This record gives sequence, C-alpha cells and structure tokens, in this order.
Amino acid sequence: MTTRTVRPLEGLQATAASTRVLNLVAVARREAGGADYAAHPFFASPALNTSIVLKHKVRPDEAYIFNAAPGSATKVIVPFHSAELGLGGRAVLVGQRGWQQLIRAFCRDEQAYARDVELLSLLDQLPSLDPFLVREHTKAHGLGEIADCYFALSPADCQRMQAFVGDEIGKLIQLAYRNRRGSGDETARLVEILLSTRVDERLEPLRLTLNLEGAAYREGIFSWKGFLYYKWMLAELWPRLGAVGAELQAVRTSGLNDPELSIYLDGAIRRLLRALVERRREVLDALSDYDRAFDELTRNARAAPFRDFLIRAPGLFALLGERIGGIAHVASFWRYRFPRGVDHRLPPLELADILRDFEASLGVAASGWPAPRTPARSAA
Repeated sequence: MTTRTVRPLEGLQATAASTRVLNLVAVARREAGGADYAAHPFFASPALNTSIVLKHKVRPDEAYIFNAAPGSATKVIVPFHSAELGLGGRAVLVGQRGWQQLIRAFCRDEQAYARDVELLSLLDQLPSLDPFLVREHTKAHGLGEIADCYFALSPADCQRMQAFVGDEIGKLIQLAYRNRRGSGDETARLVEILLSTRVDERLEPLRLTLNLEGAAYREGIFSWKGFLYYKWMLAELWPRLGAVGAELQAVRTSGLNDPELSIYLDGAIRRLLRALVERRREVLDALSDYDRAFDELTRNARAAPFRDFLIRAPGLFALLGERIGGIAHVASFWRYRFPRGVDHRLPPLELADILRDFEASLGVAASGWPAPRTPARSAA
C-alpha cells in the first residue's frame, strides 16, 4: 500500500466518523483482556476481528474488479501488524469477484468463514456503519450475541458531541442530581461517561430517575445514546447540506455531452434536492417521539413515558440509521470531491456516476439514463 493510503490507517482512531468506519483495531487495543470482548467477538476470525471496515466510494479504476460496480462498497483492511499500521495491510471489497475466497484465506477456519462472510454481506447492505444501526441489523438477522464494546462511538465523534449532549441533557442532569451541587466540569464528565460503553456508579442517579434495572438499564442507556447521536448528526449535517445543494445546482460539466445525459443530470439533481428534504423530514418525525418523551421526563418529572420509549426505541434505529447514513454520505463525499474554493467543474460521466451513487444512498429510484458505463481496465 502507498504512503498516502497508509496514513489514514494510523489516524483513524483520532479522526474516523462512526458512520463510515468500524475500527476493530482500536476496539482490540481498548478491550484486550476483557471477558465480554473475548466471549462475544464481532468477527469469529481473529484476523477479521482486528481489521478496519469502512464504507468506500468505488473509484473508476476499481470498477473492473466487479461484475457490476456499485457506487459504494464495504472495504475490509486486514493490517499486516495491528500494532504497526504504518506497515499497511491487505484489502478486500465486499462484492468484488472472488471476495469470499479472499475472506476464507483471512479466516483460516471453515466455521469462522461461513459466519463472517454472512456478517460482511449484512454490513454491505447498510448505507452506514453507525453502531446503533449495525447492532440492530445484526440482532435482527440472528447472528448471536456481540459484545457491547464493539458498538461504541468513535473517539472523534464523542469529542465533537460533548457540548451538544451537555446542552441536550442538562435539564435531566439537574433533575437526577438535584441534591448535589454540580458544575460545568461535572456535567462534562457525566456526558463523557454516558457516551462511553462503561457502566459507572456516577450514573446511578440517572438509573434511579429512569427506574431501570440490569439489562433494561444497559439497553435503555444504549438507546438514549442512539437518539442523542442522531440528533447531533442531523444538527451537524443540515447546514453543510445547504451549501451542497447550492453547489449541486451550480455545478458545470466539461467535455463532450449528449442530450440524454443532460436530461438525466438535470433530473437527478432535482430528485436529490427533494430527497434530502424528505429524508430530513422523516428523521425529524422519528426524533419528535423522543423529544416528547424526554419533555415529559424533564418538565413533568414523569419517568415512565421516557423509560418505555427507550425500551422500544431500537426499532427506530433502522430508519434513522439509513436516513442519516445517506445524508452523511452526500455531505461528506461531495465536500471531499469539491473542497471549498475548488472549481465545481467535472466531466459529465463523472458527475452522473456521483449522482447515481447519491440517489442509491438516499433510496431514490434513478431514471432517465442507462446504467453507468464501466471504464475498460487499463493495460498492465
């Protein structure tokens, strides 16, 4: 692997977003020796269980390895040495020709191979790798128990969420800790504990306020983190999408064009702008149920509606995760492709490829243009 490719491996723990990356190397470093980590691994194969899984935009020069190249794929990177990511690793894209045989070589165990291939196929169905969506998807497909430590938010997201979550749950902290003198620093520490996967005695007043015990308490806290995460993500993404929408409408193509392609491009941009508004509305509708239950708790000190909501809430994670994942992909890839200040001009076929990928991520049925034309493989 080139130096340019390796650098992100070394920096993933500090910079990765939970929607795009599942960093099992970092989980292994953090949880090694833990009984739950060992008893309920994410992947059965030790090699895959110390890999990095990410959502990857398929580049034109990678299309030839697929029978029908998708816009995005799930990429698995198995480092040569988990303690030395700078050495690089072996990479496989789920769905490329022969990918299951490559995974078999990593697993070296027939039992591990069958289960892990199924799990990778499930992950590839998802638009995002956010831990709440992944957890519900794996549970729904009966893959067995997976330790909670694998469903932690990335350190980068936890750090960025601190202030938002502190503002969101400030009233609840005041309610639960009303007999103690608090401070901004104490609130920040409580938020940090809440966003982690630790069970900490300092959260006991919250448990008593919610009137939850044992497994129901752990599930309730996980659900609560999920809604805080999705609210934060939408608040972070929507202002960025305003700029993306304006740039999409102003984008210019260069080179040869044809009438059929022009019709597709104009229609796709209109469909995408409508879909972004619709997906945001769907997320807000789902989050409104959370807001009403939380308001009952903080304004009226009625814990039962909020507790009951948290227990049944994971059923909403599929919708929220898919919608937020699609919105996040549009915002992040567009800004990656067009940093601020860069001229928004590109070949029409490349723009069409980007728009078809965005339509797929938002669940929009593409129309008006035939399937993308796969570039021929370059001569060796």
